[in-house]
Amino acid sequence: MQSFRTELENPLVEKDIIELEQKIRAFREGTIAEEKFRSLRLARGVYGQRQQGVQMVRIKLPYGKMTLAQWKRISDVSDEYSTGNLHLTTRQDIQIHFVSLDRTPEMWAELEKDQVTIREACGNTVRNITASDMAGIDPEEPFDVTPYANAMFEYFLRKPLCQEMGRKFKIAFSSSEKDTALTFMHDLGAIPRIKIVDGKEIRGFKILIAGGLGAQPHLAIATHEFLEADLLIPYLESVLRVFDRHGERNSRHKARIKFLIQKIGIEAFSELVVAEQLALTYKRYPIDADSFPSASLPDNSIVPAGIAIKNPFAYEIWKKTNVVAQKQSGYVAVYVRVPNGNIHSTTSRRLIEKLSGFIADDIRVTINQGLQFRFVNPTNLEYIYSVLEEEGFAQPGFGSTADITSCPGTDTCNLGISNSTGTALVLSEVIEEEFPEFRYNRELAIRISGCMNSCGQHGMASIGFHGSSLKAKSQVVPALQVLIGGGVLGSGNARIADKVIKVPSKRGPDVLRLLLSDYMSNSKPEETYYSYTQSKGEIYFFDLLKPLANLENLEPEDFIDWGQEIKFATAIGVGECAGVMIDLVSTLLLEADEKVELSKACLNNTAWADAIYHAYSAQVHSAKALLLKKGIQCNTQNGILNDFDKYFTAEGLYTGNASFKTSVLSMNENAPSESFARAYLLQGN
Repeated sequence: MQSFRTELENPLVEKDIIELEQKIRAFREGTIAEEKFRSLRLARGVYGQRQQGVQMVRIKLPYGKMTLAQWKRISDVSDEYSTGNLHLTTRQDIQIHFVSLDRTPEMWAELEKDQVTIREACGNTVRNITASDMAGIDPEEPFDVTPYANAMFEYFLRKPLCQEMGRKFKIAFSSSEKDTALTFMHDLGAIPRIKIVDGKEIRGFKILIAGGLGAQPHLAIATHEFLEADLLIPYLESVLRVFDRHGERNSRHKARIKFLIQKIGIEAFSELVVAEQLALTYKRYPIDADSFPSASLPDNSIVPAGIAIKNPFAYEIWKKTNVVAQKQSGYVAVYVRVPNGNIHSTTSRRLIEKLSGFIADDIRVTINQGLQFRFVNPTNLEYIYSVLEEEGFAQPGFGSTADITSCPGTDTCNLGISNSTGTALVLSEVIEEEFPEFRYNRELAIRISGCMNSCGQHGMASIGFHGSSLKAKSQVVPALQVLIGGGVLGSGNARIADKVIKVPSKRGPDVLRLLLSDYMSNSKPEETYYSYTQSKGEIYFFDLLKPLANLENLEPEDFIDWGQEIKFATAIGVGECAGVMIDLVSTLLLEADEKVELSKACLNNTAWADAIYHAYSAQVHSAKALLLKKGIQCNTQNGILNDFDKYFTAEGLYTGNASFKTSVLSMNENAPSESFARAYLLQGN
């Protein structure tokens, strides 16, 4: 691979990109272990695909926002380094697939020319921070959460404690009590609230911890009904420190924070969080929301002559389902349905060119894989609709039952079992053609994942599907696990869907027809689907769908998955969603040396708390290496400290202090300062 020169203003970004190039070179030359290299590239947004020899690069868009220039930059980069497709995700990222590993540093440098990052978009890091797409324009919001989400993104990006956690950590901000950001399924969720104290308005958040979907879904637990906004970032830093130290590190399937809290209890967890307070960089972290830059409003350019609506009826449906009023008087927001989240770069550039001047310079990727244009003058809606119609993106029913969310599934993901994108398209067609009234229904949500991990969020759907397989006639049949009864209840409350039955994938449309027809025929007037499913119960739906699970009457087409032409076969690779576990002694010692150097660099930059944490990591890495050399496996950092005292201190092999653990955790008993940071680093050497 050839080296390249960056021309970036930010030295930290430039250092990151050069380091990635150097590590790729070392990997190619065989001087860096594959496991270590995988961990490093994942933390830089470079993810292995199902297809060998190419990568998926995930672009991190905090709260889903991008400017028109950033959208164009991403489109141009996709053309140069990939296939031209932009994949919008349920975490408000954009993914670009089929990228050569050797070109990823150059690609990153191109993205950063418009301040677009891929740093910490994958791996065991704080992932993209999501937020309600209505944040800032929601008539029901107590205040705009955008400045707080942005401050959190900036504060934790490159933060030492976030780089090598046991698993990923996901955060969401809702704009109101409706909880449209689904805080209940996140590691940390925040819902804005206001208190009046002595006649003064105080901003704060309801805080929820340890939510998650996947194979073992867990609803988040409220730790604060009201946490002052100034305490939000310090609280999260404490949470991450506890998670880093006490979270599982060997079994990736038990390494999310929800499992830690299930193990020790929320009370014990909260006590550990409090114990971290003294060591924090900031005890309070005020965020000046009033000075946060507002979006550049459209200049309301003159609409080109000759604009005419071809189908007034279709336009009225679109306007009813895809346009919402903003809290700012005289403006509306326009939503765009993007089937399976895929939009091409050429389409993107044409939309940018035609809509500039008619929409704000603030595009939002939504959590159901669509787009939102804001600050639209209602007088320009006909023009915007005509542009979208010309580009094939004027489908009505945004956020409705017909607007099905799905993950990439077997298209590109190593963990995909069956094809979720093909299934989503055919189910959407069933609704559009046979149940068009559901284009107005925003309560009944359909979500599809290619496997049990719930990237398509099937676990909280009204009707959910996840990819699976069945055995019949000595052959493997692509299958869908059907789930029913999930729902968002508001204020951080929700219900996880029940697993009901598994059916061959090709019968997915019949499952949907049966469920929707049953609801239309038997529900009470104005009864929501959520209420209907709760009144009927899981057994009712099992009996309803049982005939579709019969494997005695399979047809040849049942052995071929949606969107495929060849016979189905399960081919699951090694997933990289959670990074990897590094247990090599030499790698750990090398990492310890790197942490020492990073600590020294932080000392030179007067970043005392970060210097201390790097020194802490160096000691933990070294201790783990020595334990592994003795054949002792450790699954948490806290366990490493305990075992080191058991096998080294107690045996007289460590004489630095009476207790290695006490010595290492002295960082929690001292406020960050230059004198302590230098002494602590010296202790680690």
